[in-house]
Amino acid sequence: MRRGKVKRDAKLQLLGGVPLFAGCSKADLRWVAGATGEEAFAAGDEVIREGEPGFDFFVIAEGEADVRRNGRKVATMGQGEFFGEIALVAEVPRTATVIARTELVLLTISDLDFRDLVMDQPSIARNVLRSLGERIAADAS
Repeated sequence: MRRGKVKRDAKLQLLGGVPLFAGCSKADLRWVAGATGEEAFAAGDEVIREGEPGFDFFVIAEGEADVRRNGRKVATMGQGEFFGEIALVAEVPRTATVIARTELVLLTISDLDFRDLVMDQPSIARNVLRSLGERIAADAS
């Protein structure tokens, strides 16, 4: 695992592009960045597995990853895309398997760090709730 490879400004930009955090102020994004770690994976490494418990959220900082459901490739993700957000707000099994297509550097937030973050920073909690509400409303229409 590599640490500190992603520069602070790049980390803030990546996190600001995630819908959960898109409405956050720069100060709030700095709080989120402070709760964020980094992990590196080699091409071919499995990052998460469908059906297993999920405890982390990931944002792709560098590289590409394939998403598989029921063994079938359904998407390829690249820089700025994210997965595992359901693990931050619900205790449900992973809905897909994600495999590093290339060398992959991910920003990570654990469910415990996320809970601490929203407890300590109510403005972040409000933005997350708004984002989730918008997503639910969009899915309902």
